[in-house]
Amino acid sequence: MDAHKYLRCLFLAAPFVITIPGTALAQQEPCIGNSAAITGPAAFGGQAIKMGAEIAIDEINAKGGVLGKPLRFVQYDDAGAPPRGIDNTRRIALADKCVVVLGGYHSTVSVAQVEPVHAIGIPFVGVLAANTQAIENGRSPNYMFRVSAKDKWVARFLVEQAAKVSKTGKIAFFYENTGWGNGAVPDVKAAIAKGGKELVAVETFNWNDQDMTAQAIRARDAGADVALFWALDREGNQLVRSMDKVGFKPTIIGAWGIAGNLGELAGPLANGVEVVQTYSFMGDLDPKGQALWQKIQAKYGLKDPSQIKMGSGIANAYDAVHIVAQAIEKAGAYDWKRVREALYQVKYDGLVAKYDPAFDASDPERQDAILPSYYKLTVWSDGKLLPIAQTPYGKTN
Repeated sequence: MDAHKYLRCLFLAAPFVITIPGTALAQQEPCIGNSAAITGPAAFGGQAIKMGAEIAIDEINAKGGVLGKPLRFVQYDDAGAPPRGIDNTRRIALADKCVVVLGGYHSTVSVAQVEPVHAIGIPFVGVLAANTQAIENGRSPNYMFRVSAKDKWVARFLVEQAAKVSKTGKIAFFYENTGWGNGAVPDVKAAIAKGGKELVAVETFNWNDQDMTAQAIRARDAGADVALFWALDREGNQLVRSMDKVGFKPTIIGAWGIAGNLGELAGPLANGVEVVQTYSFMGDLDPKGQALWQKIQAKYGLKDPSQIKMGSGIANAYDAVHIVAQAIEKAGAYDWKRVREALYQVKYDGLVAKYDPAFDASDPERQDAILPSYYKLTVWSDGKLLPIAQTPYGKTN
């Protein structure tokens, strides 16, 4: 079955059928689309992406747009549900005719998008979800790119941090029972083995679980003095409360699922919880960060950087849009295949990193643009997620 017939079958199988002529598939426009959680407990992720993308587009359009036309942004809600992410991907590509799809907050959605992205042939650039397999998916050519953290590299980063603070060498791992959490298990185990440490407890939980005392007790009794979290804020809150209930006080170091509003949910129990980030608007900012923060204030009416939930999402989306815009210019067309190929040619001195180049076609791991050397450690302190070096917690590391 050829690609055009396959795409028509996808639409015929869906409700509210939209029939698009085959010739329209090659008529992409200067549009970037995004499927993300706009509603639900992780709505701040979609908002962060929107902020970063819109400000980057404002800057690009102020300089004449791309190929002489203004760039536009469309965003649809997937609420963290994979089927909705699939539908949004089709809509962005085939109805809106966007050049690129930006990925959202949930890894389960990004993994589900691999199939429609490749069936359609539209480039995907993730800006938050970190699941390794979403990007390292075995496809050739691979249309999945990412300007964000990658769990394989995050696992190594967190294990290195755990090794620095652990006095016993005994580490516990708590992960959500989703595509994101389960996908991180081999990454964490590989990083632990490489680091010569011991994973004494591997505990899982489901979304909306309210009591995790059993998991906390097992990790406590195994002697763990460091706990790695692969959790979202809602479940992270329940984890720290359950640990407190049973008197388990490990150093907690987490992937950035607990970077949104854990401080608000858990209150003082969040103090000292460390979180990996690619960027933070808290604390001291360099000139690029200060300039972007001023634009955020002017455009969205924020008064203090602490109002930002998921600053990495803003920064990643901002850089990703600038990278995409350069790829379109290099491609000389609003064309999926040509833009995909041009993404490997982009060099950009961005907010998060110096991308030199952004992606490398010769290395399967380099469909990811942000290298681990750019990861940052932050810590929850009195409801604010601060760069750890700028807090008393940093002095103990």
